[in-house]
Amino acid sequence: MSEQNRKYQIDTEENREFLRGVREDLLQFGHQFPAPGGSSYYLGDDGTPWKERNRETWITSRMVHVYSLGTFLGHAGSEELVDAGLKGLRGELHDVEHGGWYAGLTADGGIVPNKQCYAHAFVILAASSAVLAGRPGAKELLADALALYDARFWNEEEGLSCDTWNTEFTVLDDYRGLNANMHTVEAFLAAADVTGDEKYRVRAGRIIDHVRGWAAENEWRIPEHFTKDWVADLECNKEKPDDQFKPYGATPGHGIEWARLITQWALSAYPEDREAAGIYIEVAENLYGRAVADAWNADGAPGIAYTTDWSGTPVVHDRMHWTLAEAINTSAVLYRVTGKQNYADDYAAFMQYLDEKVLDHLNGSWFHQLDQENHVIGTVWPGKSDLYHATQATLIPYSAPELSIAPAVKKQCGK
Repeated sequence: MSEQNRKYQIDTEENREFLRGVREDLLQFGHQFPAPGGSSYYLGDDGTPWKERNRETWITSRMVHVYSLGTFLGHAGSEELVDAGLKGLRGELHDVEHGGWYAGLTADGGIVPNKQCYAHAFVILAASSAVLAGRPGAKELLADALALYDARFWNEEEGLSCDTWNTEFTVLDDYRGLNANMHTVEAFLAAADVTGDEKYRVRAGRIIDHVRGWAAENEWRIPEHFTKDWVADLECNKEKPDDQFKPYGATPGHGIEWARLITQWALSAYPEDREAAGIYIEVAENLYGRAVADAWNADGAPGIAYTTDWSGTPVVHDRMHWTLAEAINTSAVLYRVTGKQNYADDYAAFMQYLDEKVLDHLNGSWFHQLDQENHVIGTVWPGKSDLYHATQATLIPYSAPELSIAPAVKKQCGK
């Protein structure tokens, strides 16, 4: 095997070294994210803040999470960057009057309206990681975030979370979505791992059981959008198929991401029951297999198409960096769990595509959006908003698959 090929193969020292270099570049790239009040600037192509854009809660939370990982990894300056982001989450992004977190702030400090389940799930993830990093105020932030989420977003009767409230928490939007519920699963698993409160792992399992049923009924293509009664709206945004958060059709990247989270949940929920865990790992394999078959190299060029219709035909052909990151993660996790060579082969192919097309070897970070011919574009994701997906993709392939990433990395680093 050539040295170049070894660079892409899982469990080689060359691949580990490749990912170490990518990770250090990412962590160095993001140092300019904090605004004076702590909320995160949207970063441009070279890491310079785009100060005219909104400072979003979900981006701030992701950066707190990433630099919490940086503290375990020994990346210089990580503690200060976590603390800066926590200042924003405990300060200017927090709604003192009505509770919870604003969607974000405008460039001039105005409030971006609505309270998003998606953003609140990331506050939980950020706080959980910062608690492990031992940062001041993180424990209180986590307690506040969990209490608020329990009161406003979690529906115990349904076993699912709602999506969007108005700013005052007086009007609940009728839309229900699985993207927010997917990141709720991630957040709940992190909360369970960090606090030891297993009710959050149980809740994650309830969400997963819904997704398992909807996907199985739909040839393993997951419906994303629902009515308030949880009836799938398969035609949502058909006239605007590349919507930033609510694209039309199936999103293969989410099928891949769900596969990893389901595997993590199954291994942690059934650590001594291989048969029970195996039922869900089979679900994960079905989701991953469908998504890769539909979208990877599906249109004459390398890459994963952003969306497909309900027969698996690509609709939006653009390649999003987060989709590749999740493909790297899940192929590695499924290889670890099943030992099947096809997952290792997929991982190597994804690694090569990352190196050749998606890595910005000049400025650092990953290009966030490419077109069908793999030219960099910015119609949906201009610049490089945050480091969350990319950084995790340098760590999850070599981390314990049953643990959330922060406790897994902390344990691995002996911290």
